[in-house]
Amino acid sequence: MFNSFIRKFYYGDIPEDNAGGSTTDSTPVSNSGWPLWEIFIRSKQGLDHKHVGSLHAADATMAIENARDVYTRRQEGISIWVVESKYITASNPEEAGELYEPAADKIYRHPTFYQLPDEVNHM
Repeated sequence: MFNSFIRKFYYGDIPEDNAGGSTTDSTPVSNSGWPLWEIFIRSKQGLDHKHVGSLHAADATMAIENARDVYTRRQEGISIWVVESKYITASNPEEAGELYEPAADKIYRHPTFYQLPDEVNHM
């Protein structure tokens, strides 16, 4: 009933008719034709890059510069990764059972069949 009124908005969309994102499908659309980039930032305290958002840019260099301006305004990042969204493949959450089931029969990966010494208290 309300699905016809739901509009998907994406960061960096250039509004059509001052209304926002595309209403025809869930694919991010940009009137400029620029691709969508996923942004990952490594903080000064962290060892890993974390996904912080998305933006449209003409190329990787522009995506890094825009990501720096948008996501590291307070100089909290030391490294930026940008990945064009079309190159990201994700598993389907509805198929998680079948995807992760083979790991359940590998008991040797879980140290539950032996006792740890008392001296090892940090595990």
